[in-house]
Amino acid sequence: MLVGEQEQFLSYNGEVLIFHLSKTKHVEGAADKTTNLCVRRMAFDRDTKLFVQKSSGAFEMCASHLKMEIICCSCTTDSRTGIILPCILMKKKKRNNVVKYFLLLLHSSNQFEQSFHFKLDYELKEDIRLFTGPSVLWRHANKLFYISSDTRTVLSVPVQLSSVVWTGEIEEEGTVVLGVRTAYLPESEDEDEFSTSDRAIWGSEFFGYATETQKMLTGMSFMPHAYSRVVSSVCVCKSEILKKHLRISLVAITHKNQLIWFQDGLPKGVCELPYEKPCSVKTAVTSSNELLFVVCFASGNICVVQRRDNLQVASKWQKVKCVLVDDFIGSGSEQLLLLFKDDCNTNVLSTFKITDLGAVDYASGINYKHDVPAAEGLQENGLLTVQALETRLQAGCTSVRELQQHLGLKKRVILESCRALIDLVEERTHILPTAKEVKCIREYRSLLNSAEPFEGLVSLWDDVENPPHSLSKETSLASKVPKHFTEKLWQRIVGDSLVVGVKLTESFCLSLSDISLSLVMNQDFSPISPIIECRNKIIKLNKAFSALSVSSCQIEPPQKKMKLDLHSKNDLKKDFPKRCSKVQLDGAKTVIAVTSLSPLLAFHRVCCIVLLHAKKQKRRNDSLQESKRITVLCGKISLSLEDTSNGKYSVKMLRDNSYCTGSMEDILGVLAVSVRFSFQIVSSDCTLTPVNSWLLGEMECTPFKECHDNVFCHKAGNVYGTVFNWTLKNPFEGILTLFCRNQTVLFQCLHSLTRVLPPSCDVKLLRSGSKGVLTEQLALALEKEMLTSRSSFFSKESEAEDSLLWRNEPSKKISDAPVASLLDSEEGVQQFRKKLQNERQESVLSMNQTMNGALYREIALKIAEAQLSSDMIVWRLS
Repeated sequence: MLVGEQEQFLSYNGEVLIFHLSKTKHVEGAADKTTNLCVRRMAFDRDTKLFVQKSSGAFEMCASHLKMEIICCSCTTDSRTGIILPCILMKKKKRNNVVKYFLLLLHSSNQFEQSFHFKLDYELKEDIRLFTGPSVLWRHANKLFYISSDTRTVLSVPVQLSSVVWTGEIEEEGTVVLGVRTAYLPESEDEDEFSTSDRAIWGSEFFGYATETQKMLTGMSFMPHAYSRVVSSVCVCKSEILKKHLRISLVAITHKNQLIWFQDGLPKGVCELPYEKPCSVKTAVTSSNELLFVVCFASGNICVVQRRDNLQVASKWQKVKCVLVDDFIGSGSEQLLLLFKDDCNTNVLSTFKITDLGAVDYASGINYKHDVPAAEGLQENGLLTVQALETRLQAGCTSVRELQQHLGLKKRVILESCRALIDLVEERTHILPTAKEVKCIREYRSLLNSAEPFEGLVSLWDDVENPPHSLSKETSLASKVPKHFTEKLWQRIVGDSLVVGVKLTESFCLSLSDISLSLVMNQDFSPISPIIECRNKIIKLNKAFSALSVSSCQIEPPQKKMKLDLHSKNDLKKDFPKRCSKVQLDGAKTVIAVTSLSPLLAFHRVCCIVLLHAKKQKRRNDSLQESKRITVLCGKISLSLEDTSNGKYSVKMLRDNSYCTGSMEDILGVLAVSVRFSFQIVSSDCTLTPVNSWLLGEMECTPFKECHDNVFCHKAGNVYGTVFNWTLKNPFEGILTLFCRNQTVLFQCLHSLTRVLPPSCDVKLLRSGSKGVLTEQLALALEKEMLTSRSSFFSKESEAEDSLLWRNEPSKKISDAPVASLLDSEEGVQQFRKKLQNERQESVLSMNQTMNGALYREIALKIAEAQLSSDMIVWRLS
């Protein structure tokens, strides 16, 4: 390189571009009037850990080498294509103090393109910036000028200014110039009081100017005007439009050797810089997603500031020729490239350092290939592994935050729904907050800097005075329920469980299916959900109390869980009332809800609303019609810690003349919290009389006064409270049913029973019900399944036949003469061919019949219900 040659460094897509001017070699004695602008593309080789040249290019200019000069270079967006390209601003001195400037674009093929040129009678020296267009902006004589490839004319901003601190892109505003000017104090009182006082005290203010829209922006969105006297350079990190307000995050360096972090116009942190006269600041995002601020000083020194809990200097270097920010090693994140001054070595990129203040650290002068071969491979693999783990960790944290926000929103929706349900059953109109109220609450919480985002719940019918139609429909539906549908509402405490029962009238329960209870706390314990989690049981009792049916808590076969969730659809006693006379129950139906007691006692005193949910069905000609979902208010129950301590609702099972004196509610409470197990006991050698003796003797059981077939165990220990039912079909076969708290009690009872049974006895666990009853139910279920399939497809087949007959009525005109007679003449052959084509068309139409989607869903639902019933009974028999 010749003395006086210039060099400019620029990073572009991970490469280092080196621009310099050189003279063209001519014959000796010839005039030197041609100069080349040369460029070399240098890339970092991860194998040799050195920069190597990938390609080069040159642009020939007709001028003396001493008259050409590179002003600056930058990467800007070409407005024609939207592609970011390297851009170089050149200066050419002419006579009569005329200076010509021209802007060049460098393409990927190393071809230069002249974008535009302009002439001035002075030289550019202050605040020269290149930005989108490409465009050139500069300051001269306290005025701002700019020119772009679109206008190709020098334009001026109608404002006096003392400096330009930043130029860049802002959402919805385009290219914006942030500068400092003499304070302009308005006469009106509309301006912010603090902003006006700052400008009056300091005599200067920030201002923004959008070059595309040619409008002024308020400088308070960037920084308070009090900083206008000390800030020398700014780097905007993030800008966005939120709720029609400009939100900006930036850092600024000052003449006081400070770096200050601003958020939405307010200072959030400050850091003392290690050197004097800071010139510029730029940002870098490392592999750990950490934001670094790179500050350059007039003395050639560099420092890096990290932003964690606060701003602090992380590292610093001296005698730096240039610092570039890009992804030089191809890791997907940015690194710093430091080019150091080296008087001994004139080779370009001879002394450098690549670092991200973390895992990446490459420096010139180290022979990685020969000195540390094994460690380098391990370092590179470790770097990639750490980067992958950090990425997964960040993605996991983001997912957790999104899940927490989603769960919080679901919780608020459930709470609002519960309040709406309480208002519905108590015949009050529920009013959701309007959009205006939610907005006010959100703004209030934002002023308090609440960390938790507020999600408002507004009605889908916002600003509608009348209540939604669905609520009025539910209220009208609930009002049609007869007033005296319940005989009794009761509650019992059994162990750590609260049992709430509703006894339904016989006439009312015959028209219901899918019955369940809900307990809703009447008090507002926000943010706790008022819906109490509970499990439901439906118990049917005949007059002798010998038949027990618990419909909602039966365990379904695993293979049926993915089919259809049709609760109580397998109740064959409703579908076949005449054929099932042997198992028809003639007693009342009691719906029971069981929930945990201890969480309720934590509130000391709780009042709960008892709601009954069911499907109400109508019958027409012994067939069930479409059911409607209803919600009925059964009443309220209260529970307090004082009543529980006094045993007000405890179950009382006492002996009185060899009988158990428990009431019907006490018996149902014990059965509700118990698990039912049925065993078939068969003895081929001797009778089963020891079973009854075992119950009354060793187990200390006493029969209930209400029903003698069921006995209550009074034996001390875990088996206390177990209910037994022993039914003899004949002297050698019987069914033993146990209602016990858990399987541990079951095993203890069976262990005691096996010691009194003869060795030849066979004990078999029954799924549900006796074998004879289940066999009869299976036959009826299979019959119903067959009738459902036949009736469904028969109706569709009849519809298809009627359609074919209607379409092919003209075909009846064709004579049905014998085939042989038709083939005797040409007219007969044509008639036979036509008849054959009609028959073929009828065959195709019969095979390509389509079915309406609603009809198909109806048929599939009926068949699935029938199959579910039969499959359930088969599983019980297995």
